[in-house]
Amino acid sequence: MALSLAELIAPGHTALITQECQNGVIGEQAVFPALTAHTKDLIPAVDRLAKAARKVEIPVVHCLAVRRPDGLGANTNARMFGAAAKASVLLAPGSDAAAVADGITVDPLDLVLSRYHGLGPMADTGLAATLRNMGVRTIVGVGVSLNVGMLNFAMDAVNAGFQFVLPREAVAGFPPEYAEMVLANTFNAITTITTVDAVLDVWS
Repeated sequence: MALSLAELIAPGHTALITQECQNGVIGEQAVFPALTAHTKDLIPAVDRLAKAARKVEIPVVHCLAVRRPDGLGANTNARMFGAAAKASVLLAPGSDAAAVADGITVDPLDLVLSRYHGLGPMADTGLAATLRNMGVRTIVGVGVSLNVGMLNFAMDAVNAGFQFVLPREAVAGFPPEYAEMVLANTFNAITTITTVDAVLDVWS
């Protein structure tokens, strides 16, 4: 029997996870500017969700991608990694570019997990174990990109046994036409797609 949205994302077993919501990914310093052009509404949407989650004691986890200046530990086995390595913006650990994007509040109680490699936030970051240790069964996943990172995130989460809920205004991809297609034809089969307002209604 399918669970209602209220049951899926109830406090006590839910976490809000941001994926690559960083200044150097969706902010003015973006590695891939074409994506940033379609994320102006994403930052306030993510911030609204994070603030609402904290009010009902739902944990917020920020998952960041970082790259050392010398590239040590970084992937080199896909074209997008090569493009990132050549970009003028470097997501160096501790840098402003690697930090959570301006406009998204970070609370001292939030968790921040960084990764040096991989396409998504569950690749050897300890995210799955951390969530299980907190009793989490449902992930509300937000961020970028629907093309690769969010898709990898959702599939890894489902493979690990988590429910995955996706508020559509808090995610983005490029080009936008493709983003809509992947939402309709892939995410629709493996996640619960909803709206930011619907999530906020439950968490209010």
